[in-house]
Amino acid sequence: MRLIGLAVILTLSVTLAPIVAEAQQAAKVARIGYLVTNPAASPHLREAFLQGLRDLGYVDGRNVVIEYRSAEGKLERYPALAAELVALKVDVIFAGGGTRSVLAAMQATRTVPIVFAGVGDPVTSGLVSSLARPGGNVTGLSVLGPELVGKSLEQLKQAVPGVSRVAFLWHPSRLLLEQSSVGEAFKMRCKTF
Repeated sequence: MRLIGLAVILTLSVTLAPIVAEAQQAAKVARIGYLVTNPAASPHLREAFLQGLRDLGYVDGRNVVIEYRSAEGKLERYPALAAELVALKVDVIFAGGGTRSVLAAMQATRTVPIVFAGVGDPVTSGLVSSLARPGGNVTGLSVLGPELVGKSLEQLKQAVPGVSRVAFLWHPSRLLLEQSSVGEAFKMRCKTF
């Protein structure tokens, strides 16, 4: 009787193994929307993005599909590109083109998760409710926010105790609406430094 049970188990195993393997291969492949201003201007961003995915075991074309969209320097193209990514039913949108790309993605969807990088002040620009609890479907990495300026200056003073003057350099072409509040916060903190 035990031999019959063992034979049934072995037969089922051999029969079901190809079906199970096929079902595993048919698993859903994640789709990522990649929205940037101009990939040629920052090729390191794309490579860092791909390397981060590889570090987590995701390889473009194998177990993840990346839908690349570039505004080609024309910021007015963001809304159409974000809507296109949502229509493609991506699982997440990476908005690496500053605040305008994130705002366009937010207008295109309230359900698809949006991850941003390189935004000046996500709270003041209305992308998130707060740094501690972003809320909604948007989260990401802020370059510099007004609430971080004071902490940055404090850390600088700890690292270089004798510092009494600090310069703030900013590329004028990168000065967007949300970044003006960062510059003002920095100026205010420097005056009290």
